[in-house]
Amino acid sequence: MLKLPIQQAKNLALTAQGLTSPLVGESSSFDASLAVLQHLGYAQIDSISVVQRAHHHVMWSRNSDYLPHHLDELVARKQAFEYWSHAAAYIPMRDFRFTLPRKAAFKSGVLRHWYKPDHQLMRYVLDRIAAEGPLMAKDFSGSSTKTQGWGSKPAKQALECLYMQGDLMIPRRQGFQKVYDLTHRVIPEEVDTTLPSDQEYGRFLVLGFLRAHGIGRATQMAYLLKAVRPLIEISLKQLLDSGEILPVQINDQTYFTTPAAIQAASQPLGNRAIILSPFDNLIIQRDRMRFLFDFDYQLECYLPEAKRKFGYFCLPVLWQGELVAKLDCKVNKQQKILQVNKLFLEPSLSCHDDFMASLEHQLAQFARFNQCERVGTPW
Repeated sequence: MLKLPIQQAKNLALTAQGLTSPLVGESSSFDASLAVLQHLGYAQIDSISVVQRAHHHVMWSRNSDYLPHHLDELVARKQAFEYWSHAAAYIPMRDFRFTLPRKAAFKSGVLRHWYKPDHQLMRYVLDRIAAEGPLMAKDFSGSSTKTQGWGSKPAKQALECLYMQGDLMIPRRQGFQKVYDLTHRVIPEEVDTTLPSDQEYGRFLVLGFLRAHGIGRATQMAYLLKAVRPLIEISLKQLLDSGEILPVQINDQTYFTTPAAIQAASQPLGNRAIILSPFDNLIIQRDRMRFLFDFDYQLECYLPEAKRKFGYFCLPVLWQGELVAKLDCKVNKQQKILQVNKLFLEPSLSCHDDFMASLEHQLAQFARFNQCERVGTPW
């Protein structure tokens, strides 16, 4: 079995994530955004807007010409759609059929929704949308109820159940609020809507993960996905037997990769600092992040203020193939300032002056991405 030094393993992961050089050369920034989404497989949606929301931030980190309207435009052009990856996400439309197993599992009851299905109300909601066209939760009357700590109207719960089981999709948002419509009115006619076989689904999960992450293990490929681990294990064996993937040893642990990923990782890492979202695809699996980068990080916005060490929405910083800093910053929209509150450097960071020069250049770009005119720093 091939043994990979940890640094080469990092290079594999970073290259596959499009964080060393552009993933592909495209004729326009919009085409580049589509290419990024198709390569990554998803961009996680999050509502926190201390800086640009996570889905925009992830795209910008890999396409410096990305504009926040690109994802909306991809959905409008039916080249992307919203559904569930390990969490709510934008997904390339070409992968639509591989969301069908999860939808079928919700519909059959194999997977249970966090809201208890009210089938009579779901039928009413579906009939109204069929008759009236796209609707939002606010278009339905009903008082809020508390369900697992989240307040939601019964109609909203019905909408979400119908969405997760595939009867409804989200053709657009208004003010970040979902608009729901019948699935057949949203997807393009040419999209494959056949349910993939277990073998097809397993191959998709394994090869899609390795395309986007370079290296991986079965547990990582099944991250927050229920009932797929057996399919992944079978597909790993089949792909090993066919030579499409190969095992590698990293610090005495067995990972899997592809010949293409190893070849691509020979590219130089580059010298620019990259400010990452807390929900970035590279670091969303914290155990994997710690194993590869020896970087301890927790998003602290969910903690009481007294327990926070680094700030409400601290951002990891990547430089020269390492996660070397945490950046606590916030956009002041009225004054159009990207305010950096604190910077925490890792003890392993060397070449401090070179890093700071690269970070300040990145901060200026990040400020423009956040529609800010200047950066405020404590140094």
